Amino acid sequence: MKKLIVLVLGLALASIVATANAATMVPSGNRNSVQPDIPGASSRRTQATNTTFQAKYRKVYALLQNDADLRAKIRKAAAAYGIDPMHIVGAIVGEHTYNVDAYDRLQTYYVKAISYLSSKLTFAYDGEDVSDFIQRPEFKKCDGMHDSYDLWECREQVWNHAFRGKTVGGEDFPNDRFGATFFQPYYAGQTFGLGQLNPLTALQMSDLVHKVSGLPELDVSDPNAVYKTIMDPDLTLPYVAATIRKSIDAYRSIAGFDISKNPGLTATLYNVGNPEQRAYALKAENDKRRAEGEPEKLPEENYYGWLVNDKLDELKTLF
Repeated sequence: MKKLIVLVLGLALASIVATANAATMVPSGNRNSVQPDIPGASSRRTQATNTTFQAKYRKVYALLQNDADLRAKIRKAAAAYGIDPMHIVGAIVGEHTYNVDAYDRLQTYYVKAISYLSSKLTFAYDGEDVSDFIQRPEFKKCDGMHDSYDLWECREQVWNHAFRGKTVGGEDFPNDRFGATFFQPYYAGQTFGLGQLNPLTALQMSDLVHKVSGLPELDVSDPNAVYKTIMDPDLTLPYVAATIRKSIDAYRSIAGFDISKNPGLTATLYNVGNPEQRAYALKAENDKRRAEGEPEKLPEENYYGWLVNDKLDELKTLF
């Protein structure tokens, strides 16, 4: 009898835990009937190169369609991180439609990756290397963090609260993102490669990619290696997959939503970044809505994710 009671209590506890961990599955497709507004910067960038969003979409689609090896690499990266390949495809398509044109051939990305080994890149602002900058006392709270994601997330928050748009010790700091301030190379642009990753995101994902894919850990003091990783398709695809995995996990654990069946949402988060902060904001909004007797708000796609969901049937034919 005692064993039976223990078994029943164990099953009840398991049921409670399962219910607590349950997440609302977000339906596939777009929540918005029409595409949200596209930022002016994206439109101007596209017009400046005498092309259109549709032409850029067709170009990246052709790259995927014509390269079976690339599709195989995407499948492999997706499987390693337990996500549908469409999430990686969505990130690539969105970036090359609204950010920069895709190259015609995958080989060009490898050539670009090699070129970074001979370049002299620095992660710095106004002559101060970021490796020195993060030694300032304001960053001491981050010292105990060992996971690369938590560590660089903490440093980014310190930047936002203690330095961004402020004057510290007589030095003025720009009202701009940490990544844009310290991790922009010496020429225009902040993101690179097939996945259009920025260096800060790559540094955040370094430990996860090292654990899952066995790639070498990235070091902020070696910018050339970071950029080579971003540009080399064999190295960058695991980082794209890891970034998407983090977004899916954040929305499940923090906001209580399962977005794993909606590539438009993961593409949106890939575009805007900071998935944990956004998940917390959505949770806070829904806590308030529930307290007021209103239905919860589902995560919504932006213009970038909207395109991915809108083109999803066509993109699925590639795989």
